[in-house]
Amino acid sequence: MAEKFEFKAEIKQLLDILVHSLYTHKDVFIRELISNSSDALDKVKMLQLRGEKITNEKLDLEIDIKIDKDKKKLVITDTGLGMSRDEIVANIGTIAHSGTGEFIKHLSKSKKGGKEDVSELIGRFGVGFYSVFMAAKEVKITTRSYKHGSKGWVWTSDGSSSYSLDEAPKSTKRGTKIEIFLREDAEDFADKFRIENTIKKYSNFVNYPIKVDGEKANKVSAIWREPKSSLDSDKYNEFYKFLTNRDEDPLTHIHISADMPIQFNSIMYIPKTNDEIFGYRNEDYGLKLFSRRVLIQDENKDLIPEYLRFIKGVADTEDLPLNISRETLQENAIIFKIRTVLVKKLLGHLKEIAEKEPENYTVFWQQFGRIFKEGHNDFANMDRFSELLRFNSSSLKEEKDLTSLSEYVDKMAKGQEEIYYFSAPSREAAEQDPHLEVFRIKKIEVLYLFDPIDEFVLTSLNKFQEKQLVSADQVDLKNLKGVKDDKKS
Repeated sequence: MAEKFEFKAEIKQLLDILVHSLYTHKDVFIRELISNSSDALDKVKMLQLRGEKITNEKLDLEIDIKIDKDKKKLVITDTGLGMSRDEIVANIGTIAHSGTGEFIKHLSKSKKGGKEDVSELIGRFGVGFYSVFMAAKEVKITTRSYKHGSKGWVWTSDGSSSYSLDEAPKSTKRGTKIEIFLREDAEDFADKFRIENTIKKYSNFVNYPIKVDGEKANKVSAIWREPKSSLDSDKYNEFYKFLTNRDEDPLTHIHISADMPIQFNSIMYIPKTNDEIFGYRNEDYGLKLFSRRVLIQDENKDLIPEYLRFIKGVADTEDLPLNISRETLQENAIIFKIRTVLVKKLLGHLKEIAEKEPENYTVFWQQFGRIFKEGHNDFANMDRFSELLRFNSSSLKEEKDLTSLSEYVDKMAKGQEEIYYFSAPSREAAEQDPHLEVFRIKKIEVLYLFDPIDEFVLTSLNKFQEKQLVSADQVDLKNLKGVKDDKKS
């Protein structure tokens, strides 16, 4: 006979918020349930690797979703750890009330309104499972523990004031089956296309097959978690096209697997072409942030500085909770440490391209140089940043030709202690300007700045390799007296 349990007052309040929520992204409940299933499968896999005995040991490790459109019902089943009676009471109870008071407190204090708050707070205070009641009028959980001799149990609730617990049939297999009876305003979830799109959005890279009505829905692997030695350019390019919905290959990519100071994995791409055409500034940028292969945020702007906003890619760490709020993300020390590593690695990768693939670097600079130069205030990375700058100069043949500051220093005349630059609308205007006559006579190279931001960049740098950066029209002519016409050998 089923036992009936009353929810505590604060849990009833929580469920009332979820049941009556106007939250627009109700599909998050699918992400939560799939993530719970994935965690349960991870634990079974670990037990198997240890050689421990588990019930129904030959079951495939997978997540199965069945849709009954007529009955407006979803069934999500996994072959994971499962739960005993005591674990159901403890785990479901913990999920329900561990952070309920804080959840409600934050909700009531917010000035934004219920939609955004539920979006940010679900899961943050341990209420992830109960997000199902945003879409369900009733939920039935049938589960059996992995332990030999364990019984199966059935947990049932309509999300109002109570839940019931009863023994499951003896035929119940290891794992957990969640039957979701959809509310009228959530009947669109009884649609295969909707479920598959939700999986693609949030859970596409879960490490186990997710089948929807018998067909695998997560077909692309999380290659950022795979060894670099197992991947070739075709796989990287294929993933880039999936990630960006572009047809062309990327210009280059960088694959990072870091252990210190924080453990994370990332793949970042530099496209071949710039999205910001006709002066349009792209505000929809940022890396896809994952926690254990599950999407946390689609466009995280805290992982890369704005001057690298053309970068496409993903970052994945196991050290963040699945539903950390956006405000907490911005202040999170883990995010800051990951960003520090990513920027350092990206700038190092660009330097390597500049040295080993100059033609590709020229393509990069032509497409993204204007955006990249916005990094002149990134003082923490100024040395790396300055090495990557490119300008036209008086010693080059054509306006399209480029030189670096390092190349300039290597070609400096004997006795020359400063780096000279000159702002002009074009090369022709610069070559006709009388301020540069003395430099032409002395055969001193002058950097030409055609972009209005260039002067801000060099002013921010102030020096390069201990050489002062000086505008040619403000030079102290005394400093040119000791400069010889011949170049350094």
